[in-house]
Amino acid sequence: MPVTRFAPSPNGPLHLGHALSAVVSHDLAGPDGTFLLRIEDIDGDRSRADLATTFRADLAWLGLRWREVPAQSTRIAAYRAAADRLRGLGLLYSCACTRSEIAASATIIGAEGPVYPGTCRDRPPDPALPAAWRLDVPAALRITGPLTWHDALAGEQQARPQLLGDVVLVRKDPSTPASYHLAATLDDAADGVTLVTRGADLFAATHIHRLLQALLDLPVPRWHHHALLAEPDGRKLAKRRGSPALADLRLAGEDGRALARSLRDGRFPAGLHLTRSVGCYP
Repeated sequence: MPVTRFAPSPNGPLHLGHALSAVVSHDLAGPDGTFLLRIEDIDGDRSRADLATTFRADLAWLGLRWREVPAQSTRIAAYRAAADRLRGLGLLYSCACTRSEIAASATIIGAEGPVYPGTCRDRPPDPALPAAWRLDVPAALRITGPLTWHDALAGEQQARPQLLGDVVLVRKDPSTPASYHLAATLDDAADGVTLVTRGADLFAATHIHRLLQALLDLPVPRWHHHALLAEPDGRKLAKRRGSPALADLRLAGEDGRALARSLRDGRFPAGLHLTRSVGCYP
């Protein structure tokens, strides 16, 4: 039976794009499957427990039912153990580069911005500088060989983690100990997720996640990267741009179940539309 999940970060309110993602994940689990809620709360001081409570009220307002699994903040030891395992394989290296240095030296722009050119891959670490730990993707691929993964909408995919370069797996800031790539991959395996549902903007990230699964001997799920709700100018809905919060709609007395039905039927508020143009989707 399918096991899906919705995994929001409590660093801002849920908006209509999140509602679409939650409804898609819930419905793909079906009546015989399991729909999980996982709170991804390792974003340092930006993570707020009160928002996690609000998320639960929002999902119930939409008419969704779920089983909640442990939040990311309870899994720090697992993230550290996985990073230690990758270090033991010689696949992580220390990187003290700043964002401005990476932007100045990168020659390729990928789905997540400037692709890190491997500046520190063969450079001895400077213990005086705060450093992240990056995955040596070329070395990792020499261990795993070619890999594939399957998306329900795009079909069979050849894993191409080099599209994102040597991504950060352990951040510089000790209050946010694992990157999305490492944490989400480990969490989905621990939670028994069989169908990873998320927006098309994360399509490229799956190339990295498939590589991590091979390196860490994790089960390989299937994926479903759904289209995104976008504003009239084509940009996806985002917390930082003040997209309407579900909590505001709920507290204003709107019908959440009717909203969920309209999302299922492809009827969106004025000006909003679906797009796959954000991210790296074939």
